[in-house]
Amino acid sequence: MDELQVAARGSVATLVLNRPAKRNAITLEMWKALPAVLGDLASDPAIRVLVIRGAGEEAFAGGADISEFERVRRDVASGKRYSQTVEQAENALVAFPRPTIAMIHGFCVGGGLEVAVACDLRFASRTSRFGITAARLGIVYGYASTRRLASVVGPSHARDLLFSGRLVGTEEALAMGLVNRVRDPEALEPETYEYARRLAEQAPLSQTGAKLMLRYALGDGEVPASDLSACVEQAYESDDYREGVRAFLSKRPPRFHGR
Repeated sequence: MDELQVAARGSVATLVLNRPAKRNAITLEMWKALPAVLGDLASDPAIRVLVIRGAGEEAFAGGADISEFERVRRDVASGKRYSQTVEQAENALVAFPRPTIAMIHGFCVGGGLEVAVACDLRFASRTSRFGITAARLGIVYGYASTRRLASVVGPSHARDLLFSGRLVGTEEALAMGLVNRVRDPEALEPETYEYARRLAEQAPLSQTGAKLMLRYALGDGEVPASDLSACVEQAYESDDYREGVRAFLSKRPPRFHGR
C-alpha cells in the first residue's frame, strides 16, 4: 500500500510511514498491512537491517489517526478489535529477524512511539519530540506496549510519560534511554545509514540469535526455550562461524552470508 512504502532494498532496507500531510499518522489499514509488509521483507535473505522512518522531516509519526477513532474505536467491541490489530502489527515488528532501527525526525507520539519502541534501536534528530498522549484522550495504553515501554525506559519514566501525556525533547529522551543516539537534523540520515551498513556486515545468525535471547529475557512475546538452544547450535554448525574464526586468525574482515 502507498502509505507503507518500501523505499529501498539491498542489505539495508527502508520502510516509510508515508502520510506526510497528516504527520504520518497511522491508520487502521496501515496497522493491518504492517505484518504482511514485514513478512515480505523478512523473507528476503539479502536484507540484513531494516530502517523505519516517516516521510519528510516533520514527523516520524504523530500517532494513530485520531480522525478515524469515532468509526474504528466507537465502542468496546470495535476498540478491542483495533487494539488487537495494533498488537499484531507491533509483535510482527518485534519478531522481525534482523536488526531494526527507527530513524526519527520530528514528532514521535502515541502510536508512532509504539512503533519506534518496537524497533531494536532509535536514532533521533535533535529537534524531535516524544510522548504518549493516552491520558489526554481517555484511553488506556495496551499491556504489551506498556511492558515494552517500561523495559526500555524503566517503570518510573514509563509512569511519568503515561500519567502526564507530556512531550519530551531528545536530550530528556536520551537521558531516560528512550533513544540511543541524538544527531543534528542534517546528520541523522547519513549517520543512521552508516551505522546500519556496519550492522549489515556482521554475522546475521549472531544478530538473529541475540534478538531471540533478548526477547526471551525481556518476556517480549512467546519464545520457547528450545528455540534458544537451537539457535546456539545452528550458529556453531554454520559457515559463518567458520568464516568468522578463519577471518580472525587471518587478520582480515569476515564475509558473512547468513548460513
